[in-house]
Amino acid sequence: MLDALRNAMRLPDLRRKILFTLLILVIYRVAAHIPVPGVDLAALAIVFSPENASATTGLLNVMNIFSGGALANFSIVAMGVYPYITASIIMQLLTPIIPQLAALQKEGDQGRRRINQYTHWLTIPLAFLQGVGQASIMANTSPPVLPGFNALNLLNPTSPQFITSWAIMATLVAGTMFALWLGELISEQGIGSGVSIIIFGGIVADIPRRIINLAQTDIPALILFLVITGITIVGIVYLQEGQRRVPVQYGKRVRGMKVYGGGSTYIPLRVNSAGMIPLIFAVSILIFPALIASFFQNSNVEWLRNFAVTIVNLFDTRSWLYAVTYFLLVIAFTFFYTYIIFQQQNLSETLQNQGGFIPGIRPGPQTTKYLNGVVMRITIIGALGLGIIAILPFLLAVITPAAQQSGDLIISSTGLLIVVGVVLDTMKQLEAQLMMRHYEGFIK
Repeated sequence: MLDALRNAMRLPDLRRKILFTLLILVIYRVAAHIPVPGVDLAALAIVFSPENASATTGLLNVMNIFSGGALANFSIVAMGVYPYITASIIMQLLTPIIPQLAALQKEGDQGRRRINQYTHWLTIPLAFLQGVGQASIMANTSPPVLPGFNALNLLNPTSPQFITSWAIMATLVAGTMFALWLGELISEQGIGSGVSIIIFGGIVADIPRRIINLAQTDIPALILFLVITGITIVGIVYLQEGQRRVPVQYGKRVRGMKVYGGGSTYIPLRVNSAGMIPLIFAVSILIFPALIASFFQNSNVEWLRNFAVTIVNLFDTRSWLYAVTYFLLVIAFTFFYTYIIFQQQNLSETLQNQGGFIPGIRPGPQTTKYLNGVVMRITIIGALGLGIIAILPFLLAVITPAAQQSGDLIISSTGLLIVVGVVLDTMKQLEAQLMMRHYEGFIK
């Protein structure tokens, strides 16, 4: 691996891509330390301190993962690229439903650019809605992080906090689009998937500090964390890279004196073809009730305030109810998203058009039925593995409280899944660049 990296750095164009990616990450990390106007930094430190065991803090820690660690500083990029991820998922689900989007997808590169443009437009209102939610949570924490914000003031021009509230919202939305722009620069001129690397950089940046803090307080917990993390990484790699290879045979065609086609290959069906999308779905649904209820925790109406506090505590990210629901939702969404994506690929029709067939299976509907059955069977393993990884901190809590603390203080299982996935994807892209230049890579 080190030899391959040295070879990559010797190539001027590849070296430029790597250095450009690092430069963009540095810019993003600088932006992640610029706070939104009106933030009480002392209150922010109290809310995100490890000693704070409130349900709201657990909710904010989950949201902090998808912001790339920027929410802990409530910076101008506090929402990260999560609104864009949500918009992308919505567009993927709407494409097979809306005929116009399905037609655009079949138009090749031009159609994909148009769909990507629609995704960017959808990101703006989603960023605004998420910004209202996050700012409202920060305004209702104890102590309040955003004392000058109130969602109702956005609709009241006579309020003295009208301009302040709109300034906060404009900053959050602009920060999301800025983070998205940085990610797209990485995709175009750097190495790897830009949006994923932006999230990756935020998660990894805080790991050294957390390891040092844990090493100073609990050495056995640190050792236990390193062992469990190593085992989890191996499991994630097997889960992400595992595939079922379905053999495909191509018939020979004779034209004149030449023979075309023939030979055999395979269709690689991934065990976890949904990636981390099911986790995003599940987290979004689980945090939504607590997010809405947090708006009313300081209500003057007693029954409404008590009901809001009950809902927030019920969806506490450290409760077993949350863990069980999270596990079941991840499994359900893994099957759902895998089925949607697999149907869009339409492999049986593609094989038939190219003259290919699966040995022993008739082309057409029989091939579709066979492939659907194979995908659903291997997705059982992928869904269970993804669900176990998602609730790993809760499983560690059964072993020892120190293990739960290490999981919460260093990196969550969701964050670990993101990190490993991004590293694998980036290594593959770097491997492809090296192979094009006849260098020996480091993925065997």
